[in-house]
Formats: sequence, C-alpha cells, structure tokens
Amino acid sequence: MNRIRRALSFGIPLGLAAAAASFSLGAQAQNRELTVASSATYAPFAFENKDKQIVGFDIDIINAIAKQQGLKIKIVNTPFTGIFGALNNGDVDLVISGVTINEKRKQSYDFTPPYFAARQLIALPKNSKVASLKDLAGKKIAVVSASTADDIASREFGKTSPDIRRFESTPLIISELAGGGVDAAMGDNGVIAYRVAQNPELKTLDDKSFPEEGFGIVVKKGDKALLDKLTAGLAAIRADGSYVTIYKKWFNKDPNVR
Repeated sequence: MNRIRRALSFGIPLGLAAAAASFSLGAQAQNRELTVASSATYAPFAFENKDKQIVGFDIDIINAIAKQQGLKIKIVNTPFTGIFGALNNGDVDLVISGVTINEKRKQSYDFTPPYFAARQLIALPKNSKVASLKDLAGKKIAVVSASTADDIASREFGKTSPDIRRFESTPLIISELAGGGVDAAMGDNGVIAYRVAQNPELKTLDDKSFPEEGFGIVVKKGDKALLDKLTAGLAAIRADGSYVTIYKKWFNKDPNVR
C-alpha cells in the first residue's frame, strides 16, 4: 500500500501502481523456496543414503523439474501417513512420494500428469501357494496405511477386517512378512520388487486383475500456478531426454510406454 501511495504522489495512475505492486509480490512468490514432502522409506523412489541425504527416482525427477522451471525447492522427509495433512496445513507446498492418482484423491488435491506407470504387487514367502489376491481371504495382509494397497485390501476383504495389518512404511510391511507376522504384503510394484530382491526368502505375485496406475506430483486443490509449472517442467524433461536418463539410473531399463 505504501508503494502505491508513493506512486500516486509522483503522478503515476492508480491502476499502474497497483499492477506494479502485484508484479512485485508475484516475483517474490516465484523466488521463494518451495517445500517438497517425500517419504524417505520408499526405495528406490525416495530413501536416505548412508550420508542421510534423501535420494531416489522421485527426488531426481522433482530436482530436474525444479531446475528446468527455475524453482527453488527443499525436500522434507515426511511419513506417508502424515503427508497429506502436511499439504493441507500448508507445511509443505507439494508432494512427490509415489502417490497414486485416483478419483478419490482428485476430489481433494490436484495432480500433474503421471510421471511413473505403476501396478500393485504382492510379496509372499517363497513357499506360499497363493496365486491371486482372492487367495488371501482369511490370511493376514500387511499394507501401508492410507495407500492404494490399503484401499484395494479394504474393498476386497472389508475395511475393518482384522486380517489387514496397517503400517507406516514399506520397509515395515516387508519386515513383518519376512518375520512371519503376516502371510503377505502388498504395495506399489517398484518398491515391492526392490525390497523383495534384497530378501531371498520372499517372492512376488503380479495379480493380473490389478489395473495400471500412475504416480503424480500433488499440490493443493486450485493451486493452478504451481501445478502448471510442474506440469510444464515434467513435459520438458520428457522431451529433452532427462526423464529417460533418470529412469534408467534407478530401474536399469527403459520407461514403460503409456
């Protein structure tokens, strides 16, 4: 307001003064540091390395987008169970944490186009005879709370089923399975396959009834300015080859064609 008064005192029209003030405030918003929430228990998407730095596919993707769009970002390790609350409260500006785009979430949040094609995957003991999701009826299943796997298990076996065991992270559900506390663990294919590959006593099951899904970057509902920048950045890193380079780095193969 003081800026507008000073402008008027020099004979600058009110409309131009207001526009100048608005531009200045917009520039400040553009230059501020954006806080990015990611659950660093989700290798190879986001996890802590030996130096306690958060690294992974998701981290490389958001850093590449930020560089392309000239955005300043700070990655904050946030438990998945609290990641949406942090966005709702304004503690973070966006989320990249293997979040599946679905109709229920789209009612409350806005998403970029998918940056990763995913499916659910079931982890089992090597000697298990389970051949499909339906075969898990009456068996104990570990899922990450509030995840897509939680939604699927809840629909199939009932949300209040005592056989659905909910945990805070993927390492915990795999640990519970490896320790014999549950009969199966279910989650996103990339992270389940990564964890099972480290445990020779386990195997994976791909139930063909599971639909293909997509991970998206999440912003608050209506935050169009930020969403547009992230979407444009994602399109740009796909176009210039950066995306393929990052994908091959973490998955040692070409991206799935959507």
